[in-house]
Amino acid sequence: MQFLITGGAGFLGSALANRLSSEGHAVRVLDDLSTGDPAVLRPEIHFTRGDINDRPKLWTLLQDVDCVYHLAARVIVQESVLYPREYNQVNVGGTVTLMEAMRDVGVGRVVLISSGAIYGNQEEQPVKETATPHPQSPYSVSKLAAEYYVKTIGELWNIETVCLRVFNAYGPGQQLPPVYTPVIPNFLRQAALHGTLVVHGDGSQTRDYVYIDDVVEAMRAAATAPNINQMTINVGAGVGTSVSDLIELAHRVTGNEPDVVYNSRKEGGVSQLCADLTRARKLLGYTPQVSLEEGMRLTLEKDPRLTQTSNGQ
Repeated sequence: MQFLITGGAGFLGSALANRLSSEGHAVRVLDDLSTGDPAVLRPEIHFTRGDINDRPKLWTLLQDVDCVYHLAARVIVQESVLYPREYNQVNVGGTVTLMEAMRDVGVGRVVLISSGAIYGNQEEQPVKETATPHPQSPYSVSKLAAEYYVKTIGELWNIETVCLRVFNAYGPGQQLPPVYTPVIPNFLRQAALHGTLVVHGDGSQTRDYVYIDDVVEAMRAAATAPNINQMTINVGAGVGTSVSDLIELAHRVTGNEPDVVYNSRKEGGVSQLCADLTRARKLLGYTPQVSLEEGMRLTLEKDPRLTQTSNGQ
């Protein structure tokens, strides 16, 4: 098959691109390199640097494509609070531009990578796809709006659409920005280097952490699975893990016991969030294979950045 992956030089996108390419598929990648790195892509992947809102460029890249994976997005929740307009421009506007280009060229299916963050606070856990979303940040709002645009335009123009709500994905190669570092690589790095873990709230809040290889399996299945048009599907581990338990796992995996500082002045966000995977099992044949402890060990082993100090030692 011929695939286009927008945001394909990022964490999830590059893992998917490399997997599809290794299986013999033709893969094109579009990425603006705001966070991505084309050096991680296999050499046979056709990489193009560009903006998701560049419709002429999309027309060219979409020629003869069977399925599009749409991952191009701004993804830092805290940053979206400061720059909501930019998040709307990329996450919502870029999605509309892509759907228009797909309509123009005649591409048959798109898989939108959405986020479990759109659920917000939910009384019933694990969360089913039928739950009413309660987005609590501009980022979450933008991903929910993108879902609606994809489904609506898809229905109007006979484009098959699938929305995968990916929960807290982690693994080797995850971006490590100087601020707002994702929790698992941050905890592993701090524990490995005898640093200090800062916990917002009391550490009781839970999240669903899913290893990158499991996410890739779900994304692969969504390209060809039958009878999933217009469906929204959760992708997670199906297990809620508290921040306190995550600290213990970081200690166990690294063999070091880091100092922990609790910041009670700043809330830890949603109190509970765990994915119900019933629909993913039924429609995608998806069953996560990597436990959190195993995934954290693999992340530490395969990502040398997590054990390097700032001067590379």
